Order: sequence, then structure tokens, then C-alpha cells
Amino acid sequence: MARHLITSAIPYINGIKHLGNLIGSQLPADLFARYQRARGHEVMFLCATDEHGTPAELAAAKAGKPVDEYCREMHAIQSEIADGFRLSFDHFGRSSSPQNHRLTQHFAGRLAQAGLIEEVSEKQVYSNADGRFLPDRYIEGTCPNCGYDKARGDQCENCTIQLNPTDLINPRSAVSGSSDLEVRETKHLHLRQSAMKDKLDQWIDSQVDWPVLTTSIAKKWLHDGDGLQDRGITRDLDWGIPVKKGDQDWPGMEDKVFYVWFDAPIEYIACGGEWAEAHGKTDADWERWWRTDKGADDVRYTQFMGKDNVPFHTLSFPATIMGSGEPWKLVDYIKSFNYLNYDGGQFSTSQGRGVFMDQALEILPADYWRWWLLSHAPENSDSEFTWENFQASVNKDLADVLGNFVSRVTKFCRSKFGEEVPAGGDYGPQEQALIDDLTRRIRAYEAHMDAIEIRKAAGELRAIWVAGNEYLQSAEPWAKFKTDPDAAAAVVRLSLNLIRLYAVLSQPFIPDAAATLMTAMNTDDDSWPDDVEQALSALPAGHGFAVPDVLFRKITDEEREDWQTRFSGTRDG
Repeated sequence: MARHLITSAIPYINGIKHLGNLIGSQLPADLFARYQRARGHEVMFLCATDEHGTPAELAAAKAGKPVDEYCREMHAIQSEIADGFRLSFDHFGRSSSPQNHRLTQHFAGRLAQAGLIEEVSEKQVYSNADGRFLPDRYIEGTCPNCGYDKARGDQCENCTIQLNPTDLINPRSAVSGSSDLEVRETKHLHLRQSAMKDKLDQWIDSQVDWPVLTTSIAKKWLHDGDGLQDRGITRDLDWGIPVKKGDQDWPGMEDKVFYVWFDAPIEYIACGGEWAEAHGKTDADWERWWRTDKGADDVRYTQFMGKDNVPFHTLSFPATIMGSGEPWKLVDYIKSFNYLNYDGGQFSTSQGRGVFMDQALEILPADYWRWWLLSHAPENSDSEFTWENFQASVNKDLADVLGNFVSRVTKFCRSKFGEEVPAGGDYGPQEQALIDDLTRRIRAYEAHMDAIEIRKAAGELRAIWVAGNEYLQSAEPWAKFKTDPDAAAAVVRLSLNLIRLYAVLSQPFIPDAAATLMTAMNTDDDSWPDDVEQALSALPAGHGFAVPDVLFRKITDEEREDWQTRFSGTRDG
């Protein structure tokens, strides 16, 4: 039994995420966690909400609520939606937790002792009306590149160009709307990432099995231009983790907090402490996952994220861990994803363009979305969600292939043999050929899942479903029944066992449908098919079953057209 530590990029607190966010980290991480559990391995799957920084303050102000109250409410909403998509976190924490406060301050103290933090004077925009420095996102104005009048001080959302606040035309405070701004000098702490460059380079070079997308982004940041730059780790904000060296004050930093990018990855570790507290565990119980001197040396740590998060996870967070000089567990494999685009354009949270996670669950159950997203995961390039493709995939893969097989087998058996597995005759060459084919395919499916090749795994799973349909169509139990009922019974017995096998194999992708099939087959035997022939005899003759309701319904053209219109660019609220 292996031990798998799995984290997915933690979603930001300011609002409900769209399907592109879901497939970029949380959903594939859940697939991998479910698969490893199904294989009998020990899994710790952690995620949390990212609650600090400018966007949280702005979103809370827009909602008219104190920021801590807003974050608490949004965490509950995001947790509920995660449950709706059957994301099987062992713990879904919060970066504002006391555990993350303590651990972030601890890392800062260790880095300061190692000489990896320096105090830097910077010039930043100050709002006289607000009486405060304004971080980049607190400043709005007209983009000098495209003329968009709501560009932020760090980036224009319309044309995506990177900006500095001083680049904006007619800049104003996003808090008060005041244009009474001036540039003042302030002091901040910087993490000396440049001092860690060679160590990080050697470490990345040693990760020979990482995806090309991951390593190419990391190398670009390390070597392009002036190479890896030092980066600020503090901000002039009220909401956040106070700047301290461990439990000691940091002179000159009394009114500052740690920058969100610094504390957010540390929450992965802190989340383990939150899990321990929530389940009555000890520090040793979470440290065995995170500290190599406490048992984590045999843990395989896999991170899942969109490509925009790769620099922080390949460079900044490892620099924090390595720089601490303590035996924390470093990531073994980073699975990064390209972007999922939406129906000829991009998902847009601000414009309400695309399907958001709560809306998706309102119109169809989670498994419909899970199957399409995972089978079209943007692994090697950007992929695109279209309603036509979604409808075709659901109707063909889920309804026509898997659902139809289950319906035909169970209803035929009920009509001819009753609601129990029939005895019948022995298996012949046709059945043995199917078993041999399934054995090859299941081993290939396992290989793709182990390598986190998600689209290939989905394709192999679908081929396994198709193999059952082709066997049923070729064996023709309905024809055999007329002349040789025992032969027909053997076909049905094997096919009913196939349904249980499909439930076990499909559970990481479509857990609700898998549970429905297990219930219908009246079994809780979810053992993995290491021996396929043995797995196909798990339900013996005389074993009772029930005919399930329609497993997956088809999406109509009218529904597709309605949804395409509804989600084209407006979102209420």
C-alpha cells in the first residue's frame, strides 16, 4: 500500500467558480484521489479557500459585509458546491485559519534567520481620500493599450496586458472612486528567490517525469530575461496574516500583512493541521504527511493546478520550503493544465459568460459534468466547451453506451429469468475472448490513471463500456433464449457481473452512477479487478438485483439551445 498526498490549487474566495476553474485543478485531483483509494492506497486529499488579499476585501465591500463574515459565508458556499460535484476532500480548509497564521509566520521567521528576506523601499500609490496605500487591484483606470475603462492596476481583464498602476489613464481608487492619488514611499519585505535560483534549477532538472507544460513554465521563469526575481511578500492591507517572525513582532511591519501568494501555498500544509483538529487527531497524524523526519519520506505528493499557478508552485513555494532549512515534504509531481475555453470565447467571471459551478448543478447532476470535463481535460493544449459537444458526449457515451447496456441487461434478465443472477451454462470462447480483451484494456486504463493521463484514461474506460455492448450484441441472449436458455443465462450472468465491474472502474469518473449500479446489483464488493476473470464471477447465480432507473437521460436539442442562450454572457447577482 502506497501513501498519496494530493492537493489541488486552492480557489479564491471571491465568488463561485466556473467550470474552467473546476477542471483546472479540483476535479482531476479528485479523480486521482478516488482512483488511488480504489486501488487500496492511503490518501490524504487537501484543499481550501484562498481568503486573503485585495479581491477578498473588494468583494466583501461590494457585498456590504465585514471581510471575515464574507469569507466565512463564501467558504460554506464553496464547500457545499464541492460536495455537489462529489469532490472527496479529506479536508476543505481556509487560508485564514489559525493554523495557517502560525505556520506562515513560522516560515517567515525561518527564512529571515537564513538571510532570505530583505527589507526594500518601494513607491506605491497612496489614496488621500481613503488614507491608505492602494495595492494594484485597488486601483482602476483606463487601459493605455485597449481603452477599457475598468482596467486594474496589475492587469487589464479586457486585453490581458500586464500593467503597473502608474500606466493607467485617469487612475482612481477602487474603494472610494477618488482620483486624489499620489505616489509615496513605503517599505516591504522581499523573498530573495534569486539566491535560491541554482538550487531550484537543480531540483527542477531532477524531476524527469514532470509534464512538459510544468517544466517549460518553470524554466521560462528561471532563465528568461533577467531570470528569477526577488518577490515582495508583504502588503499594506488590513485583512491578512500579520507580519511576524514566528511569534515575534517584526519592527517596521506592524501595519502590514503577508502577501496572499506567500501564505496561500503554506495553507496546503496548514490544512493538514486543520484536518487533524477537525478529526480529533494529533500533530503526529498530520506531520506524517508533511515532514520527512516524521514519516513523510515514503509519501508521494502530487499537486494539480492550472498553468497560471505553475510559477508559484515550482519556484516560490519550493523556495519557501527549501529556504526554511526544515524537513518539509516537497512536491513529487505537478500536473498542470491548459485552459478550458467556452463556446468560441473565454469563460468570464465578471461578464457572467460560461457555466458556473452552482448553475451547472441546477440543470444536470454532477456526473454529466464530471464525465465531459474529465474526458475533455485540457492537458496538452487548451480545449473548448461547446454545448453541441457536451450534448453529443453525454448522449452517446453515458446514455447510449453505458446506460443502454445496463438497461438492456437488467430488463432482459428480469423478463426471462427474474431479478436474480441466472445459473445457466459455462462460458465459452466468446466469453473468454471478452475477458482477455477486458484484461488488456483494464491494465491500460490503470497505466493511464497512474500516469495521470486523464483523457487517455477516459478513452480506455469508454472502450471498456463499448466492449460490453459489442459482446451483448454479438452474443444475442434474446435469440439464444429461444433455443438454448442455459446459453442465454450464461451471457446474462456475465453481463450482470460486467455491470458491477463497470461500477468499480467508473467510480473515479462518475461516482453517483457507480453507486447507483452497486445498489442495483445489491453488492458492496468494490474490490479492484486485479483478476478480471475472478471479478466477473463476483455475483454468483441466485444473487438478487434490481433494475435501476434510467442511469443517464439524453439532453434534448431544445435544452441545449436554451442553455446556450442562458449562459452566453449574463449572470444575475
